[in-house]
Amino acid sequence: MARANPLFLLPLVVSVGLGVMAWQTLSHRQTAADEGQDPNALPSMLEGHEAGPVNVVALGDLPAFTAADLKDGKVKIVNFWASWCAPCRVEHPNLKKLSDAGVRILGVNYKDKPEAAMGFLSELGNPYAAIGADESGRMGIDWGLYGVPESFVIDGQGKVILRFPGPLTERVIESDIKPALAKATAP
Repeated sequence: MARANPLFLLPLVVSVGLGVMAWQTLSHRQTAADEGQDPNALPSMLEGHEAGPVNVVALGDLPAFTAADLKDGKVKIVNFWASWCAPCRVEHPNLKKLSDAGVRILGVNYKDKPEAAMGFLSELGNPYAAIGADESGRMGIDWGLYGVPESFVIDGQGKVILRFPGPLTERVIESDIKPALAKATAP
């Protein structure tokens, strides 16, 4: 009597396993949505904690961004950007508007050529109160950067109130940034 080969069940076992994994993922996403969380949000380990270390070099003769800027008693936005980043170009006029309205913005030029970064600022204007270049990407790693542009609302004691990945559009400024700035200034 010939024995059946158990390998013929392998496709069935793999299919059932993939189905279970898909069901768990969708179930988790629905639970997050039911709890008022964005299931597509990128988590940040820094929110509610002290901002990461400042590890930048000077960018031209612009005012330098230092660690002391994070704990200067003033609410601020730290914005990671690059001249090669198309969404950074899109958000730039909104950064200028925020800066013109009195919001302190500190810039981190991420993995860019200094001459390209300076050309970008010369063309579009400089909304940054202080700026530094993260040539190696080390500061981006320490801050948990997913990509550029990415912005962090920081309170006066250096605590991260909000991390926002992506360009700061007018809608995002109204729905996310302004409430975070208000929370950062609240006693």
